[in-house]
Amino acid sequence: MAKEKVVLAYSGGLDTTAIIPWLKENYDYEVICCCVDCGQEEELDGLEERAKLSGASKLYIEDITDEFCDDYIVPCVQADAIYENKYLLGTSMARPGIAKALVKVARLEGATAICHGATGKGNDQIRFELGIKALAPDIKIIAAWRDDKWNMDSREAEIEYCKAHGIDLPFSADTSYSRDRNLWHISHEGLELEDPAVEPNFDHLLVLGVSPEKAPQEGEYVTMTFEKGVPTSVNGKEMKVSDIIRTLNKLGGKHGIGIVDIVENRVVGMKSRGVYETPGGTILMEAHEQLEELVLDRDTLRTKKDMGNLMAQIVYEGKWFTPLREAVQAFVESTQQYVTGEVKFKLYKGNIIKAGTTSPYSLYSESLASFTTGDLYDHHDAEGFITLFGLPLKVRAMKMAEIEKNNK
Repeated sequence: MAKEKVVLAYSGGLDTTAIIPWLKENYDYEVICCCVDCGQEEELDGLEERAKLSGASKLYIEDITDEFCDDYIVPCVQADAIYENKYLLGTSMARPGIAKALVKVARLEGATAICHGATGKGNDQIRFELGIKALAPDIKIIAAWRDDKWNMDSREAEIEYCKAHGIDLPFSADTSYSRDRNLWHISHEGLELEDPAVEPNFDHLLVLGVSPEKAPQEGEYVTMTFEKGVPTSVNGKEMKVSDIIRTLNKLGGKHGIGIVDIVENRVVGMKSRGVYETPGGTILMEAHEQLEELVLDRDTLRTKKDMGNLMAQIVYEGKWFTPLREAVQAFVESTQQYVTGEVKFKLYKGNIIKAGTTSPYSLYSESLASFTTGDLYDHHDAEGFITLFGLPLKVRAMKMAEIEKNNK
């Protein structure tokens, strides 16, 4: 009788490698690995051999890089979605696409369950499981780290377990950060970062670029264009979004852009410290914001800031496949109709310095903003406006003065 199948969200890292023999030993499943490629690049090298040597029957590598860029990154850029004013959601944005790909493979294989290696302390368990529940409520979810049969509580224990099952790994418990990488960013956790009082060892840690101190002494000008809030070119060369991000990653990494050291509030309630490298994403978000401030009116821009914060919270909490995300995204897309134009800036030692923004839909009027009186605005017009705008303040002050007088 054929064994039941489980699809394992497989990265090739220590956790998911150890889970393969664990699933076979404790559940007697046929283990089918699925690595979802969101732009991890060299991290995919040798993955199929490692999966099969660890006991998997097969490995799927699902390339969703362009889908990740077009369907998840672009909506978040258009929303200016930044979690707690610092985190550009690199890991969070990828999880719904990964969940969708896992469900696709599970359906194709007729799998009973989907397993992930996210720990019981992190956000990813929530993101993976909410995505799977929304897309395939009938499929069983196995969270290895929360399973009663899982008796490994450290990286050292996982390494020993793998060795006991004949699996040699290129990992060391004391020299490896916990990392997550895709086209948008790479995150770093663990080792010295677990103590917020300790400065990050950037010489040892950084992967996508250099620290600002080691960036070139000369700045570099970059020009970008957008069409309805979607990036279309870099330095005059039209490209698809994924190639734009790749290009900006190289430019940003070279100049020390997008390195963030943050203590964030996880969904599960604890604080955690991590260092994120998002060189291209930081440039892209900044360029988009520069164009929006020229094109959007004050009320729309103010409301959009609130919706961007809401979008960031939705994505961070793994609620992508919800009516609320669809509604917020619909609002954001309606604001992007005229976010078209060109943005120029200079990259210099971790900084993105404005160098000129233009748009055919710019609401900036030089004649209005100028100190010289123009046809549309008379300085005397401000007097009546201030009288009405300040009326509540004046009425309250008069009432308080009356109360104070009566109390004497």
